[in-house]
Amino acid sequence: MSIDSIIAQAVSKAVKELYGIDTPAETIVPQATRKEFEGNLTVVVFPWVKAARKAPDAVGQEIGAWLEANEEAVEKFNVVKGFLNITIAPKFWNSVLSHIADTPDYGLQTANENSPLVMVEYSSPNTNKPLHLGHIRNNLLGFSLSEILKACGNRVVKTNIVNDRGIHICKSMLAWQKWGEGVTPASSGKKGDHLIGDFYVLFDKHYKAELKALEEQGMTKEEAEGASPLMKEARAMLVKWEQKDPEIRSLWETMNSWVYAGFDETYKRMGVNFDKIYYESETYLEGKGKVLEGLEAGKMYRKEDGSVWADLTGEGLDHKLLLRSDGTSVYMTQDIGTAKLRYEDYPIDKMIYVVGNEQNYHFQVLSILLDRLGFKWGKDLVHFSYGMVELPEGKMKSREGTVVDADDLMDDMVATAKTVSAELGKLDGLSDDEVARISEMVGLGALKYFLLKVDPRKNITFNPKESIDFNGNTGPFIQYTYARICSVLRKAEEEGMKIGDYSNVAPGEREITLIQTLADFPATVQAAGQSYSPALIANYIYDLVKSYNQFYHDCSILKEEDEAKRSLRLELSRQTANVVKTGMGLLGIEVPERM
Repeated sequence: MSIDSIIAQAVSKAVKELYGIDTPAETIVPQATRKEFEGNLTVVVFPWVKAARKAPDAVGQEIGAWLEANEEAVEKFNVVKGFLNITIAPKFWNSVLSHIADTPDYGLQTANENSPLVMVEYSSPNTNKPLHLGHIRNNLLGFSLSEILKACGNRVVKTNIVNDRGIHICKSMLAWQKWGEGVTPASSGKKGDHLIGDFYVLFDKHYKAELKALEEQGMTKEEAEGASPLMKEARAMLVKWEQKDPEIRSLWETMNSWVYAGFDETYKRMGVNFDKIYYESETYLEGKGKVLEGLEAGKMYRKEDGSVWADLTGEGLDHKLLLRSDGTSVYMTQDIGTAKLRYEDYPIDKMIYVVGNEQNYHFQVLSILLDRLGFKWGKDLVHFSYGMVELPEGKMKSREGTVVDADDLMDDMVATAKTVSAELGKLDGLSDDEVARISEMVGLGALKYFLLKVDPRKNITFNPKESIDFNGNTGPFIQYTYARICSVLRKAEEEGMKIGDYSNVAPGEREITLIQTLADFPATVQAAGQSYSPALIANYIYDLVKSYNQFYHDCSILKEEDEAKRSLRLELSRQTANVVKTGMGLLGIEVPERM
């Protein structure tokens, strides 16, 4: 049992005996005592003041005295304005550490067949361009959230919806037909997603030149856009695609296959994966059918031009278009179709969409429509809305070719990690293979940690130089600390040092701080799952390694002659390493054992 639970149960007994108040232990949540006050854990006594008919300080004094007399874990206490600060008996912390050491998969809960089934959708790429920096944040958030929800005892299905149809896809296809000269990924030596992205940018270049020429002939911008032969060809191609023209469909399948092969390489290197992938080309007609069902049931209405709408004014919103007058689907309809297929595939209890905050309104509407159409989880769907990633230079634009490509960024991060690590002497004595492996681990760890340590709702400016720093709140700092702990444990083993009995050792301040931080891990995982925030895990791990480094600096480990003290410190090191590895794993970050 954790120290928090022990204190909560003791306080529950105290208020029952002292005041006759029934307070379930699980509703009592001790917090770490603020640094400016004496104590380890703090309990707020205000909930019992009214029933006790006493001042907050008096209630705190009485509960504190009861705990000191009846709970062996409590050494002493003090009260500050209704806050009961409890000091835990030093030796009792040893039992907390033993509990951590004896708990398999410490901090993680295991799902069973009755656990809630949560589906997490993330990535959602378009097949007309490679993944970029914005996609990296999306993928890392989605994957990490999935791992955290698993650690909280949920069954999790990770899904991806690929936007593989539409005018933007036709732009790349048309550009390849016109200017590609039969080039393929194999003949060009380029990844397929990069190759197709080049043609998307090429279309935009020719399109802009065409508009400029038309405007120079006296047309307005709007007239030029309407008269553009290139755009007319792209629209005509989309119509042929929807009519299942064999030639267009064949080209579409070929070019998409190039893109998927490229995506797979990027996903693998990024360390993310999916249990099921859906494609909009397969879901948009399903959505149309579901909307027509809703129309027949009187849940939607049709306008005179034949378009189908939903009236959302009763929910404080407006009217939402679901089918155009020509019967074609909009994005909302496609999402309804995807939801239908998913619900048929899995008995979902909760659906989480990892999508940027520019789509807040879209998911507000989708929730209402899915609930109206009978999906039990529709009303409670979660839009995990996150902020945009920008560069110091500003926003990125795909069609202008100014995005930060995911593959290029990962290459640059690994190269920078190698250079910085070598300059600091952290790669000395390692083989070329080890240097390559550690550089990859550190470079990608720096990238992932930088993007995940920030509250997901906030916009973030990504600065590669800041992210690769072996000091401060960074991935490399945490990875280096982990490698340092592994080195200590290796040396102990080489010297024949075993972890023996440390139950009678009175741990010092640094050791108690570290044990208490380790004891906070399970609650941190639960809090991260409840608030959908990988940042809580990231910053907890940073605080843990800071505590370890202070402990490492002040407390001798391998040179400690007292065997029991040395055993305590070795166990502390071992459990810190375990929690760092587990916590970083929840973020999708590997940690090197040598560095």
